[in-house]
Amino acid sequence: MNATLKRSFSTLGFVLIVIFGNTALGADQWPAEPPSEPPANWGPVSANFEEIEYPFPVHFLKLRRFDQDMNLAYMDVPPAGPANGQTIFWQHGMNFYSEAYTPTIKALAAEGFRIIAVDRIGYGKSSKPVIPYNFNFVAANMKALLDELNVDEVAAVGHSMGGMVVSRFAMLYPDVTSHVVMVNQIGLTDQRQGRPWNDPYGAELAPASYRGILAGHRRYFPEAWPPEHLEFVRRQYGQTLSGEWPRLTMVRRLQGGMLYNDPVVYDWQHIETKALVIGGEEDGLVADFPTLAHNVANKLQNSAILLYPGIGHAPQIEIPDQFHADIVRFLKSDPAEPASAWE
Repeated sequence: MNATLKRSFSTLGFVLIVIFGNTALGADQWPAEPPSEPPANWGPVSANFEEIEYPFPVHFLKLRRFDQDMNLAYMDVPPAGPANGQTIFWQHGMNFYSEAYTPTIKALAAEGFRIIAVDRIGYGKSSKPVIPYNFNFVAANMKALLDELNVDEVAAVGHSMGGMVVSRFAMLYPDVTSHVVMVNQIGLTDQRQGRPWNDPYGAELAPASYRGILAGHRRYFPEAWPPEHLEFVRRQYGQTLSGEWPRLTMVRRLQGGMLYNDPVVYDWQHIETKALVIGGEEDGLVADFPTLAHNVANKLQNSAILLYPGIGHAPQIEIPDQFHADIVRFLKSDPAEPASAWE
């Protein structure tokens, strides 16, 4: 795509109102640059986000995994306009949960899609067990939810680590997957070939620092920092102030270990589903993202690729209008037609 891309942090009518200190702030009232230290009146955030309001009703699927009872939180969002008969299964990234993609969910609902957006086990409002996390576990939970909702076919869309999730899901459950979209997917190499294994229980347990969390979020944006994004830093940091932080820290370590212990690089060649590899070329989380993204597209059996020059890890935030138009166009395309015809 050669058209000039306009950067925008529009939230498609969604106004984020949160508490910054003791004052409610709208999306246009955040400080232009994040503070160097966390505000003194930032308080703890609960393990399961009880105080975080989601834009649509939250439901829970009860699961029994690893001999433990777990709750999988999800939003089942109906079309906002005339229904097109398609259902999207949305998968969030490592640092997020379904609510963080509210503008995208609303944009897709406006196009007639039903959207099922989950908080995977270990994230958001879902349970936070200390278990051996892996992508087969995650994909099986997705399938269990679809079975519970009597959904026979979905388009699976995942951002960042969510791209790894939908890769595994499309390989394991091709009969229920009409399209698969990988947005700035991580885990593009087999990390076992470059470094030794680390025991997640071996290092001293300590909560992440504000500066470390902020630095991680800054890597998403190659140029302008979207001021309202500080709310997601506040939430992640707030959980380190919670009395639950030792368990949450261990859960995060175990989730991060999925990238090393359970790579999806060998899944792509087995995926027959019509696929789109999409994202910003200037991805600060992946070295030489364009080359690795093209490798994914080449491994997939039926794929197209669309990369945005000058855009980073979160095109849904940097160029929402363009990004949403592109994935809507792909998801509405005939799944029986070659992906190359969509390009």
